[in-house]
Amino acid sequence: MIARPEYLLFDLDGTLVDSVADLTGALNRLGAELGNPPLSVDAVRNMVGDGATRLIKRAFGKDHYQREQLLRFLEIYGAHLLDHTRCYPGIEELLSRYPAERLAVVTNKPHRLSLELLQGLGLAQHFQVIIGGDSYPEKKPHPLPVQKALEALGATAEQAVMIGDHHTDLYAGKAAGVATCFCAYGLGHSDGLCPDYIADNSTDLLQLFPGPT
Repeated sequence: MIARPEYLLFDLDGTLVDSVADLTGALNRLGAELGNPPLSVDAVRNMVGDGATRLIKRAFGKDHYQREQLLRFLEIYGAHLLDHTRCYPGIEELLSRYPAERLAVVTNKPHRLSLELLQGLGLAQHFQVIIGGDSYPEKKPHPLPVQKALEALGATAEQAVMIGDHHTDLYAGKAAGVATCFCAYGLGHSDGLCPDYIADNSTDLLQLFPGPT
C-alpha cells in the first residue's frame, strides 16, 4: 500500500454522489411506460455499478431488453438527473484539498450524463479528467479506463488510488496496478476483494487522503 497517493481516481455514483433516488425514479418512469410494477430504492441500489445497459437488463429482465429501453431511460434520467442527487458528506472538502491536475472521475455512467451531473453539482472544475462508461471500448472492471485516466493525468500507477464503492472499481484498479479504496457506504459490494483502504463513511476519506504532500 502506498503511504500517500498523489493522484485520486474516483467512481461517481455511490462514491462521490448519492444518486440512487434519481436512478430509481427514472427506472420507475420507464417501467410505468412498459407496464411494469415500481421498483424500490433498495432493489435499485443492488442493480447499480455496471453501466446503464446492465441496469436496464437487471431492472426489467435481460430476455426482454431492447435498445429502445436504454435510450428512453437515458432520456428520462437526463431530465431528472439532479432532482435528489447530492454529494456525500465531506466530498467537496476532500476535492478542494487537491488541484484538478491530481483528480479524475472514472465511471461506468455515460460521459454526457456524468459531466452534466458534475457540472450541476458544481464539481466538474475539480477534475482534469472525466471518463465515462462510453469513453472507450472497455469499461470497468476492465483496466483500460483507469489506464487512460493515468495517462491523461501524467501519473504512474504507483502514484494513484482508485476509489469506488463497487467491485468493478476494485477489479479495474488492481488490474491497472493502482492502489484501491473501497467505499463501504456506497451502493455496491467488494465481491470479497481486499482493498488497500476502506472508507466506512464518506467522511473517512478526509482522514485517508488528507491532501498532497
